[in-house]
Amino acid sequence: MNSISTAQKLGVTQRALDLCLDADLIDLHVDTFISVRLWGYDIFKRHGLGLLRGHFFGHVDLPRMDEQGVTGAMWSLTTNPFRPERRRFAVLQKNRARYEALIASSGGKMVVTSTPDAYAQARAQGVHAVLPAIQGGNALAAAPDLDAWLADRWLTRVTLLHLTDSLYGGTSSPAAKAKNQRLSERGKALVQALDRARIFVDLAHIAPPSFWDALAAHDPALPLIATHTGVSGVVPHWRNLDDAQITAIAKSGGVVGVIYAANFMHRDGGPQNCEMVAEHLEHIVRVAGEDVPAIGSDYDGAIVPPDDMKDGMGHVRLVDALLRRGWSETAIRKVMAGNFLSAWRRLR
Repeated sequence: MNSISTAQKLGVTQRALDLCLDADLIDLHVDTFISVRLWGYDIFKRHGLGLLRGHFFGHVDLPRMDEQGVTGAMWSLTTNPFRPERRRFAVLQKNRARYEALIASSGGKMVVTSTPDAYAQARAQGVHAVLPAIQGGNALAAAPDLDAWLADRWLTRVTLLHLTDSLYGGTSSPAAKAKNQRLSERGKALVQALDRARIFVDLAHIAPPSFWDALAAHDPALPLIATHTGVSGVVPHWRNLDDAQITAIAKSGGVVGVIYAANFMHRDGGPQNCEMVAEHLEHIVRVAGEDVPAIGSDYDGAIVPPDDMKDGMGHVRLVDALLRRGWSETAIRKVMAGNFLSAWRRLR
């Protein structure tokens, strides 16, 4: 399908699609490996909305990524918090092997890129860059030698907490049980181990007390990130970061990736479509400047996107919306990947 017919089909301007196809575009969080692992979802086949009509799963496949110019993504290995702690690391190892086998089966269409230089090489070759990530640091709890396991720097990032409290600290979700929600000593040690390995510490999903404890334990010379979140300055919500948190990440030289989950994004009387994502990006710019916002869709992470993003083609529609709202192409390129790539180079 050529770009003119693609733009027409998607209802976006040719300028928006051309910008997507020309620029770097890195999604900081996709959870599609859950679907691959649990029911054999085929990421190499182009899918439609499917039975779920874009709710929860079925958002991402390689053809749809290619059509809108997605050059790379953090493909997440997500931890089952209800699995016994002693088993999680063994399962992580098994899932890593399956993850690598999936990429190897792509016939060269996908490649692991754990450094900015490796990403640049993949980009030059026109192949999709897979940035490995772990969601739920408790997957690492039973690692016999964490520093040794992290030393190969296969990972790009680890999200410290997920939807439940763990031995590392408190989650921001309503499932939290800890009263003080502070980061534990083991949580602080994990932050420091990730810093030593030059792996991003991801502060999505984390309770505010644990957020600030992680910041205190973190090497101030290195950037922090929150890969997939909304912002409370637009919609006050347990899942969203407040202005002080955004500012702290910005001061570290990091980025804040905005999620595509409508229930965290939509404000009363606000837009119903991808414009709600644009509002959160614009709030980050107002608070911290245009060098901070990024994209972290959380596609296939059991989210319900805005209606015009449910088909997985939300990136190009968001770019189209930003152009309509008067954003410069330079600023849009920063959001699409430029800000993250700058932070990644500072980390390494």
